[in-house]
Amino acid sequence: MTIFMFYLMAAIIIVFSIMSVTSRRILRAAVYLLFALLGTAAIYFMMEYFFLAAVQLTLYAGGIVVLIVFSILLTGRIEQKFEPTEARKALATLAAVGVGLGVTLYTILKHPFVGNGQAATEVNMRVIGKTFLNYGDHGYILPFEVISILLLAAMVGAIIIAKKQINN
Repeated sequence: MTIFMFYLMAAIIIVFSIMSVTSRRILRAAVYLLFALLGTAAIYFMMEYFFLAAVQLTLYAGGIVVLIVFSILLTGRIEQKFEPTEARKALATLAAVGVGLGVTLYTILKHPFVGNGQAATEVNMRVIGKTFLNYGDHGYILPFEVISILLLAAMVGAIIIAKKQINN
C-alpha cells in the first residue's frame, strides 16, 4: 500500500508540475503549483519527515502560493492568457529538459549511495530553531533576511510595473 501511495503522489507531482508550466492561464498555473507542492508534502509525511512536511505546507504551499495568487489578483489580470510558444522555443526547452534529465540520471546512477552504519538520531527542534536564527558560524539568519528583502523588492516591482501598464 505504501508503494502504491508513493507512486500515486509521484504521479500527482509530475502531472501537476507539467500542467503548471504548460498552462496558458496564470491563475490556473498557480493552482497547479499548489497541488504539486501538496503532493511533495504528502511524500514527506510518508517518509515520516514531519518537520519538512510542515515546512512544505506552511512555507511553500501556504505562503508562497498565497503570495503568488495575491499578486495575480492584485494586478487584475486573472483572465490573461499567455501566447502559445513557438516551435523553435519548444524544441530548445525540450532539449534543455533532456540534458537536465540525462545529467540527473547519470549522477543518481553513478553515485555510490552508502550508509555510514549509524542509526538515525532523533531530531531536536530546539537545535534546528537555534541554528536557523543564529547569526554566527553555521547560522542561517542572513540568507533568510536577504531572501525576504529580495521577495519584497520583487513584489513591489511587479506591482509598480502592473499598475503602470493598467494606467496607460
